[in-house]
Amino acid sequence: MLETPERIRELQRKLYRKAKQEPNFRFYLLYDKAYRRDILSHAYRLVRANRGAPGVDGETFERIEEREGGAEKYLEQIAEELRGKVYKPMPVRRVYIPKPDGGWRPLGIPTIKDRVVQMAVKLVIEPIFEADFEDNSYGFRPRRSAHQAMDDVSLQLRMGKTQVIDADISKCFDTIPHDKLLALVAKRIVDKNILRLIKLWLKAPVVEEGKDGKKRTEGRPKGTPQGGVISPLLANIYLHVLDRIWRVKMVEERYRARLVRYADDFVVLCQGHTERVLKGIRAVLRGLELTLNEEKTRLLDAREEKFHFLGFTLGVKKNPETGKKFPLITPSQAAMAEIRAEIKALTCRKNLRLPKEVVIRKLNELVRGWVGYFYYANCSRDLTKLKGFLEERVRIYSRRKHAKKSRGYKAYPYKYLYETLGLYKIPTTAPWTQTAKAFGRR
Repeated sequence: MLETPERIRELQRKLYRKAKQEPNFRFYLLYDKAYRRDILSHAYRLVRANRGAPGVDGETFERIEEREGGAEKYLEQIAEELRGKVYKPMPVRRVYIPKPDGGWRPLGIPTIKDRVVQMAVKLVIEPIFEADFEDNSYGFRPRRSAHQAMDDVSLQLRMGKTQVIDADISKCFDTIPHDKLLALVAKRIVDKNILRLIKLWLKAPVVEEGKDGKKRTEGRPKGTPQGGVISPLLANIYLHVLDRIWRVKMVEERYRARLVRYADDFVVLCQGHTERVLKGIRAVLRGLELTLNEEKTRLLDAREEKFHFLGFTLGVKKNPETGKKFPLITPSQAAMAEIRAEIKALTCRKNLRLPKEVVIRKLNELVRGWVGYFYYANCSRDLTKLKGFLEERVRIYSRRKHAKKSRGYKAYPYKYLYETLGLYKIPTTAPWTQTAKAFGRR
């Protein structure tokens, strides 16, 4: 995690405090901050750390840094374009990534230059909107995480709110209307140059390569592409309307209904009145020109049915020892299937020619990242299974690489896997069990 320089942090604090103290204040002198050299430099480092793919121009960080003057000269050129108000974003490259349900999710990849400028603007304007956002929103926000959202859901289930509205907004990022989004941004920001940049990014055409290899360019009358640096913030600004109405109408107090939102994914935990609450959600989304995916939206009782949220599967179970009910939260079957498929792909025959050090490094990066997210709640059993699967796949890979006919247990024991190869060792005890041991509880 890159540390924000103190000078930038101080600017963000001032903007946040001003926005918090004056909820109706509109900011009008922000554009010059976006091309400050320290902000552009930090934006570049953040974008580089994300390791994104090249945009339509094929530009990479390596090429930028190999040229004369390197990143410093590159950022100076961006600053000049912004200062002279001649900067224009390039088209967004569209690719498709597989979804757990078998479908495909469109992902927009702006060029590095556009990602850097978006990040610079985000660094400046995000604190203003952070002052307005509600506590029930967790997605893509500073110092907030998916685990905090899951903690909130778990708390509500423990409080007896087991009537669940498992909701899904249909193609949210693709259908947000630009005029309404810009109007919401303008409630806080009236700097015409910042608004112009956001409008340019929203209107930037999309380039997509078809199966025939030909590139097609299309306009974008609606939506903000998933993959753009500023898109999650814009989506939060838009869906904040739902959060704000929830608070103003006192839905939680009147109906004992807690809304937990992570960007465009949300669930509602209730003690009843689910039909009435769902009707209200539909009305708010209709005003935003968004709709629920009726096939994926359902009402359920968590004591009888499981539901999925942020890659986890949740339900309320009875502890066989104490008889008390508790939220059982595990990695979803789709998440488990996805990581197994990725491990298998890295250890397949076509990678036998790669040095084993390269394969192990890629495996470690993949599995460590997955475990970092899913090492939560009741994950022990699933992590144990995944550990066994990873060990077996590495043995299969090693056996094939060295033409061994045995199963590989003697040739490649645990000591070889972890001490010689340096394979990442997946923890097999959930975090809550370690806490329980520390306090002497079973």
